Amino acid sequence: MYWISKSIHLVNRWRRQILVFFAVLGPGIITMVADNDAGGISTYAVTGSKYGFSLLWIFFILVPMAYYVQEMTVRLGAVTKRGHAEAIFEGFGSFWGWFSLADLAIVNWLTLITEYIGMMAAMSLFGVPPWITFLGVTAILFLVVLSGKYWTFEKLTLLFCAFNLVYIPAAFWAMKTPTAPAWAEVFKGLVLPNFPGGLSGEIIFIILANIGTTIAPWQIFFQQSSVVDKGLDIHDIKFGKLDTLAGSLMTCIVAAFIIIATGAAFYFHKPPILIEDAAQTAEALVPLLPAGQGHLARTLFAIGLFDAGFLGALCISLSTSWAVGEVFGWAHSLNKSVREAPWFYVIYLGMLLTAGAIVLIPGAPLVTITMFVQVVAVTLLPSALIFLILILNEPAFMGEHVNTRWQNIANWSIVIFVTFMSTLFAFTTLFPGLLERLMRRSP
Repeated sequence: MYWISKSIHLVNRWRRQILVFFAVLGPGIITMVADNDAGGISTYAVTGSKYGFSLLWIFFILVPMAYYVQEMTVRLGAVTKRGHAEAIFEGFGSFWGWFSLADLAIVNWLTLITEYIGMMAAMSLFGVPPWITFLGVTAILFLVVLSGKYWTFEKLTLLFCAFNLVYIPAAFWAMKTPTAPAWAEVFKGLVLPNFPGGLSGEIIFIILANIGTTIAPWQIFFQQSSVVDKGLDIHDIKFGKLDTLAGSLMTCIVAAFIIIATGAAFYFHKPPILIEDAAQTAEALVPLLPAGQGHLARTLFAIGLFDAGFLGALCISLSTSWAVGEVFGWAHSLNKSVREAPWFYVIYLGMLLTAGAIVLIPGAPLVTITMFVQVVAVTLLPSALIFLILILNEPAFMGEHVNTRWQNIANWSIVIFVTFMSTLFAFTTLFPGLLERLMRRSP
């Protein structure tokens, strides 16, 4: 009887734990999956078409980087009940507070442009004119946040997150193309670090773009505000971390499959096919696959690209609205109506309208904007990380939930790595070819 009673107790305990986990589930997965946005899809597509599977190994670095950065926002939001912008103002004063807010607003607006680029490109594959996509998507994005409930927004957004998985079957189909290599080449790219052509400015740019589309400043602000708006507290931190880990794994796995798909289809093609964005990827897949699979892969890529842009636009605009509301003391919650929080919704809609309008300008260099936005994001990332780490080491804010020694080692290593890569990129841009010559001379 003792063992039966103990077994029942353990089953009930596990059942409660699972129910709590699913109740907490949301901010981490949404934040991480939304970062596989339209600009990210194009970045991964370019990476695969130019370098094949050679850079897949970077995801073994990006998964822990994404997790360690974002789990700090879970603890900070749950303990302080403050958004990130408000925490910076309180912890570092108005100068650094305004600096961080301006940094966020500029990068978010630039990134939002890439989301509209992706959505318009995806819908153009179905024959929808850009201006109709702009008006329709903006209206839908605004309607999604008008429910007046955070929980409604979260359920809808998690549904959109599921569409991010469409790239996985596309990768398996691409690996069946006549010129595609064996899966052993994928494994080789995962476990053997490689810099095709040497450590040039071009490959550093690509690596930075991949980092920038996996870890971005807006994620820090968005997830912390989500934790606060959802009402998570200290007791939910453990499950919030699991939610973040699941999101980190999901976003990097999907990104790796996008690179596998484009690498298999285009890099190993004879001759190689150079891809500039995700929309071109969808079109180029059609003649390479059997008739049914080719058109289905094109449709999946288009759906995935639109979904990625939609999720990114939704979350990036909200992160700005939350941050501005925190700083100015305005009502800033999805649990409040337009009448209760008018400026929260005005800022959200204003971000959408102005960013989308840029994409409609004839002759705008959309591909260049998409790639450089990712690099700008990662270049400005260290400042956001430094604020976050310093706050997480302040007992007055965090109490017993301050960073551990290992967490500090991991997070400061991320700051150093990102700063080093950004500096190296600037060096190779100012002095092209010098790094390669120095490496050739070294013993």
